[in-house]
Amino acid sequence: MLVPIKDPINDGSNLTPAHHFPDFRLKTYAPLAFRYFRELFGIKPDDYLYSICKEPLIELSNPGASSSWFYLTSDDEFIIKTVEHKEAEFLQKLLPGYYMNLNQNPRTLLPKFYGLYCIQCGGVTVRVVVMNNVLPRAMKMHFKYDLKGSSYKRRASRKERVKTSPTFKDLDFQEMHQDGLYFDPETYNALMKTLQRDCRVLESFKIMDYSLLLGIHVLDRKPLSRGNRCDSRRGQKVLYSTALESIQGNVKDPEPVADDDTLGGIPAKHKDENLLIFLGIIDILQSYRFIKKVEHSWKALVHDGDTVSVHRPGFYADRFLKFMGTTVFRKLHPLRGASSKRKRSSLYAGKSASQEFLSMQREKKEEKKAQSMDNLDGNFYNSSKQPDLLPKSALTESIQNDEDETENSEHRRDSSSTLAVDDPLASLSRSQSDSELDVYL
Repeated sequence: MLVPIKDPINDGSNLTPAHHFPDFRLKTYAPLAFRYFRELFGIKPDDYLYSICKEPLIELSNPGASSSWFYLTSDDEFIIKTVEHKEAEFLQKLLPGYYMNLNQNPRTLLPKFYGLYCIQCGGVTVRVVVMNNVLPRAMKMHFKYDLKGSSYKRRASRKERVKTSPTFKDLDFQEMHQDGLYFDPETYNALMKTLQRDCRVLESFKIMDYSLLLGIHVLDRKPLSRGNRCDSRRGQKVLYSTALESIQGNVKDPEPVADDDTLGGIPAKHKDENLLIFLGIIDILQSYRFIKKVEHSWKALVHDGDTVSVHRPGFYADRFLKFMGTTVFRKLHPLRGASSKRKRSSLYAGKSASQEFLSMQREKKEEKKAQSMDNLDGNFYNSSKQPDLLPKSALTESIQNDEDETENSEHRRDSSSTLAVDDPLASLSRSQSDSELDVYL
């Protein structure tokens, strides 16, 4: 009697679903390292397999020049991208430094790698990497940009422009959003600090030719179409995955963001429009190898070498940061703070003027008192009568002079300051000077 032998590859097991491909093979690279990365971002093994295997993947178009294919999971959490053999090798060499960087800075705009696999089927070998999704499909992106900070051939092609959701480039951004995107000072500083740290990490690994994927949603504009799954981010599975989580500061163990209308977008402004910004650094698996050096030298002969995208890592990072910090992202300067500074400066000027006026009145009082004491020297103690009052004409003249000086000082103070401030010290000095003239000398 022959006992049938169950093939664990074709018939499946407790962990692997069954299939009917005779030469199908699946290989995973560095499983322990990627499992640690998934645990760091709060991804449970069941949720990870459920997201990738439960429903068919959604194919996305590739706006770049590479031949990579992109797929999106149905729950909007993960992007699956095909990579070349050299890129897969470079990612494996990058893992130790990538591990150290994520331990120190889990809030980063760099791609978050969750797995690297090799699939062999029908004599074809395909390598794929699983990453975080930067642009949520549930939010309509009115503008998408792939920005590198260079200008040589950095304009979307005609084929790309006719798409329903085209991805524009650097020169297109300067034409369509020439004023830039404005953030409040705290958000701008956090964003640029994160970008600067990430670029220095890439520079240390000799990585260049990366891009900033930027998605812009206009809040005031009614969306033309939304994704089929408007609640795809409900019950967020991955920590630090949204744009707002990637740049914010010092919270060590945040809770998953509840579902809302922003989907983790960063608030910004462009002219009179309120925006939500989604962004992340992509294409970091390009090192400055010999082929890239030859490509830069060849392009530099034809065009300005500083404007081409391929360049040495240090120069590329500096040019990238300069373009992002001055052209793309800008800082809002609140008018309220400026007016308060002007108000404080004018208040200090008013106080100093009033104190100067009060000191002048005290000096006049001391001089008059000294003169009266000299005139009464020797007669005050011998006479039983009180000293004479100040004549009414002199009293009236002195009060009039004091009021004229007060008005002149107030006029000078108002004309010299940009903001009129009622100075209580000036009125106090006038009341004191008037009352002090009525006492006996």
